[in-house]
Amino acid sequence: MSGNPARPNDRDDALRHLALSQAQQAQAREFTEPGHELRRLFAEVLGTFFLVLVAAGAKVVDAASGGAVGRVAAITAPGLMVMVVILFMGATSGAHLNPAVTLGFALRRDFPWRRVPGYLAAELLGATAAAGVLRLTFGLAGDVGTTSVGHGFTVTQALVTETLLTFGLVGTVLGASSGAQNIGTFSAIAVGGYIVLAGLWASPVSDASMNPARSLGPALVAGRFADLWLYVAGPLLGAVLAVGVAHLLRGPGGGPTASEAAQGRPR
Repeated sequence: MSGNPARPNDRDDALRHLALSQAQQAQAREFTEPGHELRRLFAEVLGTFFLVLVAAGAKVVDAASGGAVGRVAAITAPGLMVMVVILFMGATSGAHLNPAVTLGFALRRDFPWRRVPGYLAAELLGATAAAGVLRLTFGLAGDVGTTSVGHGFTVTQALVTETLLTFGLVGTVLGASSGAQNIGTFSAIAVGGYIVLAGLWASPVSDASMNPARSLGPALVAGRFADLWLYVAGPLLGAVLAVGVAHLLRGPGGGPTASEAAQGRPR
């Protein structure tokens, strides 16, 4: 007999390379398929719509009902909605629902930059549509759920709060999406749970937005733009900081597991 039989390690390496190559080819085909991209964008519009409908709607209904909703319920509802959307739509689009999350995934190299404009537009469209429904249904009750600096707090305090809260949120999302962490149900629980916990202590300061789309949509519909810049600058800065810390803790991104979590795997 000539030659040596392939060693188990060599066969394993060859199988891994083959599987990775096939996954990359499938991913490349998927990226050029317009139907897949439309499903992603529609999922982002729909997911962000329901998130803002609940997050802003809690403030609106609370104001319209004379306080029947209450602060704890208004804080808990968006976190629960995020859990539902991640479980329902995460496999389609990654369920970003938030420009800060989209930026974080892109900076982490888990999400292609060419997709960023479409996702940002979809998130803003979903948020604005939700605010429009609230305006048509309840008028200007609760200022259509706009976010604002709390009484007794300064703009600087609100800016720092939004930055820190979003730093934690994006850090949680990136961590839950990495190959070393649990994905799927546990990711939904981690992200939704963080949103609830952050809101419980920080909502009196800044309404704990952590999401430029959530703040921009109601502001555009209500025409209330006071301090709106901090709800864009704070979360985006927090996302950048979270990516930097993720790099220090786990090295560079771009792995297949995180990329799938960030982009979904529509069929």
